[in-house]
Amino acid sequence: MKNNLAYIIVFALIVVFVSEMIGFQSIPIGNVSIGVLPLVFAIVITMIFGMKFFRKGFWKKVYSEGNINFSSKYLIFIMLPLMARYGADVAPNIREIISIGWVFIIQELGNLGTVLLGLPIAILIGLRREAIGATLGIGREGELAYISEKYTLDSDEGRGVISLYVIGTLFGAIFFSVFAPILLSFGFDIEALAMASGVGSGSMMSAASATLVASNPDMESTILAFASASQLLTSFLGTFTMIFLAAPLQQVMYKFMVRRDAS
Repeated sequence: MKNNLAYIIVFALIVVFVSEMIGFQSIPIGNVSIGVLPLVFAIVITMIFGMKFFRKGFWKKVYSEGNINFSSKYLIFIMLPLMARYGADVAPNIREIISIGWVFIIQELGNLGTVLLGLPIAILIGLRREAIGATLGIGREGELAYISEKYTLDSDEGRGVISLYVIGTLFGAIFFSVFAPILLSFGFDIEALAMASGVGSGSMMSAASATLVASNPDMESTILAFASASQLLTSFLGTFTMIFLAAPLQQVMYKFMVRRDAS
């Protein structure tokens, strides 16, 4: 286990280095630019080498069962420095943020959307307990922690939330980097779009806010402050919304729809 752990640490450092060397890439498509973060490149690299075809020799040690279990167990700790960064971005603009604070609170009700819209679709396409993990939220740190504590990541629910976490990291950032400038071109207020960027995902928030900053560089500090404040509140208030509203609602809906589907 110790030897295998050393392999994955070295591999992770190399992947991070390569991804950071590639850096943020902006791909123009018509009037819209798709922002691809280094995080996306890191996910793609690790997914490619994680395929069974490559799991031989050195790669078999990197992707050993012990390393996979270790990574899933301690993934949540990697996110803690990110929360400190959010606080640093919020502080300089705290007065402006407090002046419209009630809007930030109301938008947290949007966390219920994944249950109300996502759960029926997940069950319709054939998912069962996996749907619990996949539709509790957008599959970020809060949902990952909740599902791992309640069901463990080795359960069907755990596989659902992990799958969504990976898919959201890979495609969510790309989607948000495209969607934000499209809404901006339709006349949406840039502060509103900056607030909407904070959905609970660091990669999605970064992608959306980066494209907004690219469109309005003179408002960079405002965009980053609003996005970070929204992200911080989503991570905090969104946790209570998830536990006290989303999770009970999901259980009631799941039992009703599965029972109805079985009959």
